[in-house]
Amino acid sequence: MLQGYTVPLSPRGEANIASAPPWHYAGDVIGVEFWTEPEAAEATLPEGLTPDPDTSGRVVALYFDWQFSGDHDEYLDPVRSQYHEFFVLVDAHLKGEPVSWCPYIYVDNDHALARGWVQGFPKKMGAVHQTRVFASPGKAAPTLSQGARFGASMSSGERTLAEARVTLEQPMSDPSPLLSRDTINLRYFPRLSVGQYDRPVVHELVRMIAEDQQVADVWSGAGEITFFPAVGEELADLAPVRMGMGFRMSMSYTVTEVREAR
Repeated sequence: MLQGYTVPLSPRGEANIASAPPWHYAGDVIGVEFWTEPEAAEATLPEGLTPDPDTSGRVVALYFDWQFSGDHDEYLDPVRSQYHEFFVLVDAHLKGEPVSWCPYIYVDNDHALARGWVQGFPKKMGAVHQTRVFASPGKAAPTLSQGARFGASMSSGERTLAEARVTLEQPMSDPSPLLSRDTINLRYFPRLSVGQYDRPVVHELVRMIAEDQQVADVWSGAGEITFFPAVGEELADLAPVRMGMGFRMSMSYTVTEVREAR
Protein backbone atom coordinates (compact mmCIF):
# COMPACT_ATOMS: atom_id res chain seq x y z
CA MET A 1 0.00 0.00 0.00
CA LEU A 2 1.40 3.38 -0.97
CA GLN A 3 1.94 5.85 1.84
CA GLY A 4 2.43 9.59 2.32
CA TYR A 5 0.57 12.79 3.13
CA THR A 6 1.06 14.61 -0.18
CA VAL A 7 2.21 13.34 -3.55
CA PRO A 8 4.17 11.40 -4.51
CA LEU A 9 2.81 8.50 -2.48
CA SER A 10 5.45 5.80 -2.18
CA PRO A 11 6.17 2.39 -0.59
CA ARG A 12 7.86 3.85 2.52
CA GLY A 13 6.03 7.17 2.58
CA GLU A 14 9.24 9.18 2.63
CA ALA A 15 9.12 10.58 -0.90
CA ASN A 16 6.12 12.88 -0.40
CA ILE A 17 6.85 16.58 -0.81
CA ALA A 18 5.19 17.54 2.48
CA SER A 19 4.85 15.12 5.37
CA ALA A 20 1.84 15.16 7.68
CA PRO A 21 1.52 17.77 10.45
CA PRO A 22 2.44 18.95 13.00
CA TRP A 23 4.43 21.64 11.22
CA HIS A 24 6.63 23.83 13.40
CA TYR A 25 7.99 27.18 12.16
CA ALA A 26 10.51 29.71 13.46
CA GLY A 27 11.76 32.75 11.61
CA ASP A 28 12.70 36.40 11.32
CA VAL A 29 10.36 38.81 9.56
CA ILE A 30 10.80 42.22 7.98
CA GLY A 31 7.49 43.90 7.29
CA VAL A 32 6.01 47.06 5.84
CA GLU A 33 2.50 48.37 6.39
CA PHE A 34 0.99 50.46 3.61
CA TRP A 35 -2.24 51.57 1.99
CA THR A 36 -3.19 50.89 -1.61
CA GLU A 37 -6.22 52.12 -3.54
CA PRO A 38 -9.31 50.64 -1.82
CA GLU A 39 -10.63 49.40 -5.15
CA ALA A 40 -7.41 47.48 -5.82
CA ALA A 41 -7.54 45.79 -2.42
CA GLU A 42 -11.22 44.93 -2.81
CA ALA A 43 -10.61 43.40 -6.24
CA THR A 44 -8.46 40.66 -4.64
CA LEU A 45 -11.14 39.50 -2.19
CA PRO A 46 -12.92 36.18 -2.77
CA GLU A 47 -16.62 35.65 -2.28
CA GLY A 48 -17.34 35.63 1.45
CA LEU A 49 -14.95 38.46 2.34
CA THR A 50 -15.71 42.18 2.19
CA PRO A 51 -13.53 45.28 2.62
CA ASP A 52 -12.82 46.43 6.16
CA PRO A 53 -14.68 49.77 6.34
CA ASP A 54 -12.31 51.07 9.03
CA THR A 55 -9.02 50.26 7.27
CA SER A 56 -10.00 50.00 3.60
CA GLY A 57 -6.92 49.59 1.42
CA ARG A 58 -4.55 48.59 4.24
CA VAL A 59 -1.99 45.92 3.30
CA VAL A 60 0.94 44.38 5.17
CA ALA A 61 3.90 43.00 3.19
CA LEU A 62 6.04 40.38 4.95
CA TYR A 63 9.48 38.95 4.17
CA PHE A 64 10.32 35.80 6.15
CA ASP A 65 13.55 33.89 6.75
CA TRP A 66 12.07 30.57 7.97
CA GLN A 67 13.23 27.32 9.55
CA PHE A 68 10.81 24.39 9.62
CA SER A 69 10.56 21.14 11.54
CA GLY A 70 8.14 18.29 12.08
CA ASP A 71 8.37 16.07 15.14
CA HIS A 72 11.58 14.36 14.03
CA ASP A 73 14.13 17.19 14.20
CA GLU A 74 13.77 17.98 10.50
CA TYR A 75 15.59 21.27 11.15
CA LEU A 76 18.80 19.20 11.18
CA ASP A 77 18.38 18.89 7.40
CA PRO A 78 18.64 22.59 6.49
CA VAL A 79 18.51 22.09 2.73
CA ARG A 80 14.88 21.01 3.21
CA SER A 81 13.94 22.91 6.36
CA GLN A 82 15.21 26.41 5.57
CA TYR A 83 13.44 28.69 3.13
CA HIS A 84 12.43 32.27 2.42
CA GLU A 85 8.97 33.65 1.79
CA PHE A 86 7.20 36.86 0.79
CA PHE A 87 3.49 37.59 0.96
CA VAL A 88 0.94 40.35 1.35
CA LEU A 89 -2.05 40.43 3.68
CA VAL A 90 -5.06 42.60 2.81
CA ASP A 91 -7.41 43.86 5.53
CA ALA A 92 -10.92 42.45 5.13
CA HIS A 93 -14.08 41.50 7.00
CA LEU A 94 -15.60 38.05 7.46
CA LYS A 95 -19.21 38.59 8.57
CA GLY A 96 -18.15 41.72 10.42
CA GLU A 97 -14.97 40.24 11.93
CA PRO A 98 -11.65 41.94 11.03
CA VAL A 99 -9.44 39.38 9.23
CA SER A 100 -6.54 39.27 6.80
CA TRP A 101 -6.61 37.83 3.27
CA CYS A 102 -3.53 36.56 1.41
CA PRO A 103 -3.90 37.12 -2.36
CA TYR A 104 -0.22 36.65 -3.33
CA ILE A 105 2.65 34.68 -1.79
CA TYR A 106 6.06 33.52 -3.05
CA VAL A 107 8.44 30.89 -1.65
CA ASP A 108 11.76 29.32 -2.67
CA ASN A 109 11.26 25.77 -1.36
CA ASP A 110 8.98 23.11 -2.87
CA HIS A 111 8.26 21.52 0.53
CA ALA A 112 6.94 24.87 1.78
CA LEU A 113 5.04 25.29 -1.50
CA ALA A 114 3.19 22.01 -0.94
CA ARG A 115 2.39 22.78 2.71
CA GLY A 116 1.07 26.16 1.62
CA TRP A 117 -1.28 24.72 -0.99
CA VAL A 118 -2.67 22.31 1.61
CA GLN A 119 -3.39 25.30 3.88
CA GLY A 120 -4.89 27.40 1.09
CA PHE A 121 -1.98 29.79 0.53
CA PRO A 122 -1.70 30.49 -3.24
CA LYS A 123 2.08 30.00 -3.28
CA LYS A 124 4.26 30.56 -6.32
CA MET A 125 8.00 30.02 -6.65
CA GLY A 126 10.20 33.04 -6.15
CA ALA A 127 13.54 34.26 -4.79
CA VAL A 128 13.34 36.14 -1.49
CA HIS A 129 16.21 37.82 0.37
CA GLN A 130 16.51 40.00 3.46
CA THR A 131 19.09 41.55 5.76
CA ARG A 132 20.02 39.27 8.65
CA VAL A 133 21.00 39.87 12.28
CA PHE A 134 23.89 37.91 13.82
CA ALA A 135 24.84 37.42 17.47
CA SER A 136 28.35 38.70 16.80
CA PRO A 137 28.12 42.41 15.97
CA GLY A 138 30.07 43.86 13.08
CA LYS A 139 29.91 46.16 10.10
CA ALA A 140 28.35 43.49 7.85
CA ALA A 141 25.10 43.28 9.84
CA PRO A 142 22.78 45.59 11.76
CA THR A 143 21.89 45.16 15.42
CA LEU A 144 18.43 45.47 16.90
CA SER A 145 18.83 49.12 17.86
CA GLN A 146 17.57 52.56 16.96
CA GLY A 147 18.63 53.55 13.48
CA ALA A 148 19.38 50.01 12.26
CA ARG A 149 18.49 49.55 8.59
CA PHE A 150 17.15 46.45 6.84
CA GLY A 151 16.54 45.68 3.19
CA ALA A 152 14.49 42.98 1.47
CA SER A 153 13.65 41.96 -2.08
CA MET A 154 11.55 39.41 -3.95
CA SER A 155 11.73 38.25 -7.54
CA SER A 156 9.98 35.58 -9.56
CA GLY A 157 10.85 34.32 -13.00
CA GLU A 158 14.03 36.43 -12.84
CA ARG A 159 11.94 39.61 -12.60
CA THR A 160 12.14 41.82 -9.50
CA LEU A 161 8.64 42.28 -8.09
CA ALA A 162 9.14 43.93 -4.67
CA GLU A 163 11.83 45.83 -2.79
CA ALA A 164 11.57 47.15 0.77
CA ARG A 165 13.56 49.17 3.32
CA VAL A 166 12.96 49.41 7.07
CA THR A 167 14.70 51.67 9.58
CA LEU A 168 14.18 50.74 13.24
CA GLU A 169 13.13 53.46 15.66
CA GLN A 170 11.98 51.82 18.90
CA PRO A 171 11.00 48.50 20.50
CA MET A 172 7.32 47.71 20.06
CA SER A 173 5.99 46.85 23.52
CA ASP A 174 2.55 45.82 22.23
CA PRO A 175 2.74 43.84 18.95
CA SER A 176 -0.98 43.03 18.98
CA PRO A 177 -1.72 45.37 16.03
CA LEU A 178 0.45 43.05 13.92
CA LEU A 179 -1.10 39.81 15.23
CA SER A 180 -4.73 40.56 16.02
CA ARG A 181 -6.24 39.40 12.71
CA ASP A 182 -6.70 35.77 11.72
CA THR A 183 -5.64 34.96 8.16
CA ILE A 184 -8.33 33.59 5.85
CA ASN A 185 -7.22 31.42 2.92
CA LEU A 186 -8.94 29.83 -0.05
CA ARG A 187 -8.35 26.11 -0.54
CA TYR A 188 -8.87 25.65 -4.26
CA PHE A 189 -8.28 22.70 -6.59
CA PRO A 190 -9.69 22.79 -10.15
CA ARG A 191 -11.49 20.05 -12.03
CA LEU A 192 -9.91 18.64 -15.22
CA SER A 193 -13.07 17.70 -17.11
CA VAL A 194 -14.25 19.27 -20.35
CA GLY A 195 -17.13 21.62 -19.69
CA GLN A 196 -16.47 21.65 -15.92
CA TYR A 197 -13.34 23.79 -15.63
CA ASP A 198 -15.35 26.37 -13.67
CA ARG A 199 -16.52 23.76 -11.12
CA PRO A 200 -13.51 23.14 -8.84
CA VAL A 201 -13.21 19.95 -6.83
CA VAL A 202 -12.27 21.98 -3.73
CA HIS A 203 -13.35 25.59 -3.16
CA GLU A 204 -13.56 26.60 0.49
CA LEU A 205 -12.57 29.51 2.71
CA VAL A 206 -10.55 28.38 5.72
CA ARG A 207 -9.08 30.03 8.79
CA MET A 208 -5.36 29.57 9.45
CA ILE A 209 -4.74 28.28 12.98
CA ALA A 210 -1.36 29.29 14.46
CA GLU A 211 -0.87 27.35 17.70
CA ASP A 212 1.64 28.28 20.42
CA GLN A 213 2.47 31.49 18.59
CA GLN A 214 5.30 33.51 20.13
CA VAL A 215 7.08 36.70 19.08
CA ALA A 216 10.34 38.26 20.25
CA ASP A 217 12.50 41.32 19.59
CA VAL A 218 9.70 43.34 18.01
CA TRP A 219 10.84 46.71 16.67
CA SER A 220 8.89 49.32 14.73
CA GLY A 221 10.09 52.18 12.58
CA ALA A 222 9.88 53.71 9.15
CA GLY A 223 9.16 51.49 6.17
CA GLU A 224 8.92 51.79 2.43
CA ILE A 225 8.13 49.29 -0.31
CA THR A 226 7.96 49.36 -4.09
CA PHE A 227 6.20 46.90 -6.40
CA PHE A 228 7.28 46.42 -10.01
CA PRO A 229 4.96 45.27 -12.83
CA ALA A 230 5.84 42.09 -14.71
CA VAL A 231 4.25 39.78 -17.25
CA GLY A 232 2.06 37.18 -15.55
CA GLU A 233 1.94 39.05 -12.22
CA GLU A 234 -0.65 41.29 -10.54
CA LEU A 235 1.16 42.18 -7.31
CA ALA A 236 1.93 45.67 -8.68
CA ASP A 237 -1.81 46.37 -8.87
CA LEU A 238 -1.55 46.80 -5.08
CA ALA A 239 0.99 49.62 -5.44
CA PRO A 240 1.23 51.76 -2.29
CA VAL A 241 -0.33 55.21 -2.19
CA ARG A 242 0.60 55.81 1.46
CA MET A 243 3.15 54.20 3.79
CA GLY A 244 2.56 53.05 7.34
CA MET A 245 5.13 51.66 9.74
CA GLY A 246 7.97 49.27 9.12
CA PHE A 247 8.86 46.55 11.59
CA ARG A 248 11.19 43.65 12.32
CA MET A 249 10.59 40.71 14.69
CA SER A 250 11.13 37.02 15.30
CA MET A 251 8.23 34.57 15.38
CA SER A 252 7.41 30.91 15.98
CA TYR A 253 4.23 28.82 15.83
CA THR A 254 2.83 25.39 15.00
CA VAL A 255 0.23 24.34 12.42
CA THR A 256 -1.86 21.18 12.82
CA GLU A 257 -5.07 22.19 11.05
CA VAL A 258 -7.16 24.79 9.29
CA ARG A 259 -10.82 25.34 10.11
CA GLU A 260 -13.80 26.29 8.04
CA ALA A 261 -14.13 30.07 7.93
CA ARG A 262 -17.44 30.98 9.50
